[in-house]
Amino acid sequence: MKEIELRIRLFGDPALRKKAKPINKLTDRHRKILSGMAQLMYEYSGIGLAAPQVGISEQMIVADIGSGLYKLVNPKVTLKQGHQALEEGCLSVPGVCIKVKRAKKVRVTALDETGRNVEIEAEGLLACVLQHEIDHLKGKVIVDYASFMDKIRIKKGLDELKIRYRNEKLPESETKSCKLQL
Repeated sequence: MKEIELRIRLFGDPALRKKAKPINKLTDRHRKILSGMAQLMYEYSGIGLAAPQVGISEQMIVADIGSGLYKLVNPKVTLKQGHQALEEGCLSVPGVCIKVKRAKKVRVTALDETGRNVEIEAEGLLACVLQHEIDHLKGKVIVDYASFMDKIRIKKGLDELKIRYRNEKLPESETKSCKLQL
């Protein structure tokens, strides 16, 4: 049995910029990773997490805004309606918040962890979270939405995150991981 350790990747890590690959065959390995991602998301008090954020370049996300956990494979936004702009944070870009304009309502199709097709109609915060996590699968992060003024405001924080990533010296209080037997 192989053991892997899931840990949140920080801004500057190339894993965050890779396009995630679709999953052709859902396996127990994927189900274990989804469960580990959910555990890590909860440990960090997050409301969403995508596989690239833990260094896995496959199309998987988890989300929970307090109304139940979604574990989704190969999620796609198939319908967008309306507009909203919410302040967004990201577990991979701690300490940075950006106002992001997104659709207010979305329809997302995906596979659940059992391999069944699901369709989710979401609006408000859940719509925002699903769009945010699906962005991660495309190699996109919230700083890509930053205005010129936001980029100036967050530059120092982003530079510090890049240095922390390069040095891999995280304070013990920020280093959480999930070990999985695959």
